[in-house]
Amino acid sequence: MKILFVSSEAVPYVKTGGLADVSSALPKELKKRGHDVRIILPKYNQIDFQKFNLEPGSITFEIPNFYYEAEIEKIKEPFSELITYFVKCDPYYAREEIYNDYEDNAERFIFFSKAALELLKYIDWKPDIIHCNDWQTGILPALLKNIYCQNPLYQNIWSLITVHNMTYQGVFPREKFNCTGLPEELYNYHALEYWGKISLLKAGLVYADIINTVSETYAKEIQTHEFGWGLEGVLSERKSDLYGILNGIDYEVWDPRIDSHIWYNYDENSLEKKQLNKEKLQQECHLPQSDVPIIGIISRLVDQKGFDLIELIIDQIMQLDLQFILVGMGIPKYHQLFTLIGDYYFEKTAIYFKFDDILAHKIEAGADFFLMPSQFEPCGLNQLISLRYGTIPIVRKTGGLADSIIDLESSPDELGIGFTFDNYDSQELLEKIKKAVAFYEDKNRRQLIIKRCMQKDFSWAVSAQKYEQLYEKALEKNQF
Repeated sequence: MKILFVSSEAVPYVKTGGLADVSSALPKELKKRGHDVRIILPKYNQIDFQKFNLEPGSITFEIPNFYYEAEIEKIKEPFSELITYFVKCDPYYAREEIYNDYEDNAERFIFFSKAALELLKYIDWKPDIIHCNDWQTGILPALLKNIYCQNPLYQNIWSLITVHNMTYQGVFPREKFNCTGLPEELYNYHALEYWGKISLLKAGLVYADIINTVSETYAKEIQTHEFGWGLEGVLSERKSDLYGILNGIDYEVWDPRIDSHIWYNYDENSLEKKQLNKEKLQQECHLPQSDVPIIGIISRLVDQKGFDLIELIIDQIMQLDLQFILVGMGIPKYHQLFTLIGDYYFEKTAIYFKFDDILAHKIEAGADFFLMPSQFEPCGLNQLISLRYGTIPIVRKTGGLADSIIDLESSPDELGIGFTFDNYDSQELLEKIKKAVAFYEDKNRRQLIIKRCMQKDFSWAVSAQKYEQLYEKALEKNQF
């Protein structure tokens, strides 16, 4: 198949979150499987093109309903030969921030979606599938179905949209509808209208041939009032076209056998080297080198990630015989909270307010447990990474966490690989942390479970095969 992957960010060019990892790893894996995959991104100011062999823009074209032109530049990666196109329009993308709360964000990403479609007029390449991602590309399926389909070039091109997080919906004032160029009658409850405004994500959910999100449980959750954020009705109507596929992780980046960021490489048969990484981590974080469990967190410091639960029980957690390492940035109240915790419990905590990729690798290798008590979690990557490094997850049973982590108490002898709790409740979380600390004392059983964790396969090879099946469903659905 020929697949155009349309995303607002992708590694190694630009990243603010997990979308960038998916937008790199999935296309690479699909290409390995024999598909012709190409990526298209906005050309942001933040991309350091000195690192890449960028081909100068040779295609410039107008965008309907916009004053500015789009110029296309591209990169062909030397190893994978994956082609990435960049939409250059400095008035929209040459800014200090990628997203921010810019008043013209609707225009910026409607322009980008139109440029992705207009590009096909100028290159000798026609995709079978256009894979859209989140609200930034949500308008594209609506444009394809209502305007571009009138041109024979765009007939028999089908679309899929992946929802990475339902809380971000691209909601804008009513007057922004005009720059879509869509017929006025599509401003209605069944199409783009959303409480007197427009929702670009809703446009994608209504008009894409196939919808998916990043775990099976989250696909069910977003059809409910609690997690649908006002679009649960649309998703329920389209439930026959809605699927969940758990993200994978890139084992070329996250693999303790070859990881250049950690002190000692290891696998499930050399766990004594994981212990050496733990000792080095304690040393780097200025923690006593004592034989107590280390609980690690690498996260945005926001309510969604469960920090309000931790706040309620932090003193009780700190009474346990453990060490606690946190790396992340977020809202001020959690910076203040963990500053106080770090000062008061300085002998057993290490708190870093930053995003540090190298330190993240070291924590995954050196910690004993990884804590993710999320209120909701569409997929989650850190629990999958932790499994690969033999770091046992402690998670709330929601979204991708529910799909990937089986509780050691409910399935102790066969499948259990972590500690899970059901309700968003601080006391349930505390009980699981206590059980994890008690579990740490049984070294033989712990090593057995660590090996079981490390043998799990959450690679993109598994997930890519499932995406192939979704693309095929889109093609089959439209065969007449």
